[in-house]
Amino acid sequence: MSKKPATPPPRNPAETRRRLVEATVGLILKQGYSATSVDQICSAASLTKGSFFHHFDSKEAIGLAAADWWGEMGTALYAAAWADPALDPLDQLHRFFDIMIGSTERVDTGPCTCVVGMLSQEMSGTSPDLRAACTRHLEDWTRNTAAMLRAAKEKYPVTRDFDPEETAWFLNCLWQGSMLIGKTRNTPEMIRANLRQARAWVDGLFITTAS
Repeated sequence: MSKKPATPPPRNPAETRRRLVEATVGLILKQGYSATSVDQICSAASLTKGSFFHHFDSKEAIGLAAADWWGEMGTALYAAAWADPALDPLDQLHRFFDIMIGSTERVDTGPCTCVVGMLSQEMSGTSPDLRAACTRHLEDWTRNTAAMLRAAKEKYPVTRDFDPEETAWFLNCLWQGSMLIGKTRNTPEMIRANLRQARAWVDGLFITTAS
């Protein structure tokens, strides 16, 4: 008796799209956007080019999806810092730094990198859409950081006046720049050291009973 042909697995567009995007994220973190090809993405996701072009009409389109995936993942991760509105704003900032430091501790060897940061470096000059996506996610990070700094400034006297948004942008630059330079050092330890210094610097902006 002849065997019945195998029944193909049911299509799951959401799962296919997720695999493609996560493969793209992994490749960008490893080798950058420019060095990543559609063929490599399909191979890493174990999917065909037909599947790729069913969901994305170009490499830039999946680059945008990767930026959004990373930005949303990061915001969800950082949100634990400000999730409890009753928590002291300085404790929120401490938790925020702890989350960033913790993200580097999950990288035992090699650089700690950021998809949004890497896309910003590589594509801001040539892709307006990717530049806009990266800008949006960097602004989200800055806005959330500024909100915690503003709340701390409202609660505590300050050692010197500062603009919460400008200070948040400074911290954003320090975070992104530390990851950039950390790639050349091939170790996340320098990034952790910079974040610890940044945390101490932020503490020094405020006069608390423990100061």
